[in-house]
Amino acid sequence: MCGRYHIDRDMVMEIEDLAKSMDIPFKMNRQDFACGDICPNDMAPVLFFNGKSICCRCQHFGFPGKDGQLIFNARSESAAEKATFRESILHRRVVIPTVWFYEWNKSREKNIFLPKCEKVMYLAGCFNRYQGQERFVILTTEANASMKPVHDRMPLILEKDEVAAWILDGDKTEEFLHKTPNLLERHTDYEQLSLFL
Repeated sequence: MCGRYHIDRDMVMEIEDLAKSMDIPFKMNRQDFACGDICPNDMAPVLFFNGKSICCRCQHFGFPGKDGQLIFNARSESAAEKATFRESILHRRVVIPTVWFYEWNKSREKNIFLPKCEKVMYLAGCFNRYQGQERFVILTTEANASMKPVHDRMPLILEKDEVAAWILDGDKTEEFLHKTPNLLERHTDYEQLSLFL
């Protein structure tokens, strides 16, 4: 579930506009944005609070798990109760910007999910440090109507005006963990190729 998503350089301008609208200190390194698909263990840009301001910096995708397996998703409904995620949810929340994400149905057909009106989606997550590396996971929630035909889970998607509150406002964390994301557009792998070529 939500182990692969896409980023591109066009997101930079969108995130800079978002930073201006948040009216809080913000730092971003444009070189952190590379085009392409992101898979577990890849480096990818995330938004988080560095103690002074919200910043954008690359982290590794996935927490190390048992037997070398990566944990790249956490269930939003129970993450705050699990030792692996509890402190991260309380104190190290991140937002993962993406253009779209992929999910495969039971027939192994790839589907792409995009926001209906925005150019960038903002996924809720949290991070921790392991052996000197900052690593993040994406929170997932129960699928909404646009996702249910493909999978019973989906990323916890934040609206643009919820980004700063997710990162900074611990009093609202519980509310966010139980929100239902807005509906998304869905295209099959064949439709995706025709749309983006």
